[in-house]
Amino acid sequence: MIASVTLNPAVDYTVELSEPLAAGQVARTAEHRYDAGGKGINVSKYLVELGVETVATGIAGGFLGRYLLDQLSGQGIAADFVEIDGGTRLNTTILDGEGEYKINQNGRRVPAFAIDEVVDVLREHDPETVVVAGSLPTGLGTEMIDLLADAGSWETVVDVDGETLSALDGDYALCKPNADELAAATDREVDDPRSATVAARELRRAGFDRVVASLGGDGAVMATPEQELHAPARDVEVVDTVGAGDALLAGVLASRAAGESDAAALRSGIAVASRVVSVSGTRAPSLTNVLDDRERISVSGR
Repeated sequence: MIASVTLNPAVDYTVELSEPLAAGQVARTAEHRYDAGGKGINVSKYLVELGVETVATGIAGGFLGRYLLDQLSGQGIAADFVEIDGGTRLNTTILDGEGEYKINQNGRRVPAFAIDEVVDVLREHDPETVVVAGSLPTGLGTEMIDLLADAGSWETVVDVDGETLSALDGDYALCKPNADELAAATDREVDDPRSATVAARELRRAGFDRVVASLGGDGAVMATPEQELHAPARDVEVVDTVGAGDALLAGVLASRAAGESDAAALRSGIAVASRVVSVSGTRAPSLTNVLDDRERISVSGR
């Protein structure tokens, strides 16, 4: 089983406009949706579609927290969240045909004792892998991620910002930064697959057994103890990039859970991400047969 931990979840509000936003003008639309979101939750959504056993946990509260948990239940996603006083945040994405605009709330302050309750939930489910993903809420520091990693016999995967990555103190099975996060974690310029590979190799030595870096239109790279790999992005129509990195990570984890090679895992990540960016919102699209043609995805390495 793979457990996802989202310490600062959100309800994702996605709006599609038929005309570009303009200052001082009212924009109206009938195309909008609310999805249970947060990076760890997204990973669990995609894992369910890939047929991998998963449970989503973390911290939620308020009327948006109740909505989030109802959404997960309605989608058949096992969820076991610690509920606290205070509201779960709302993240807004606006698509207007010319661009993508994101407004993410910071979220409410979370008491440190809530982490102890999250640990209890994880120990109860006893997963093989724990994925800690997304931003930290106010009140919790990076040491809380180290605490989660050390609290059980599971391997721990992290998908957090670059500053948090560089502050972690421990050994992790895998981390999944994007290009900006990779640059921030290593203090290196990352602007193409080659520079990303160099930075990923350096970050791996800082306490991560594997580093998978998502590079948008340049695909993704993976640094392992034996090799560095690169897979280009697929040529698909991109509708919405929200959740793309989470989809990539879910594909990689699904392959790792099946005991497949690193190259197969990277191909799986690219295949799943390619399907996800072709639809709007963060509700998981059908991923049936998404891995059937992954051998068409080229992987180069050294």
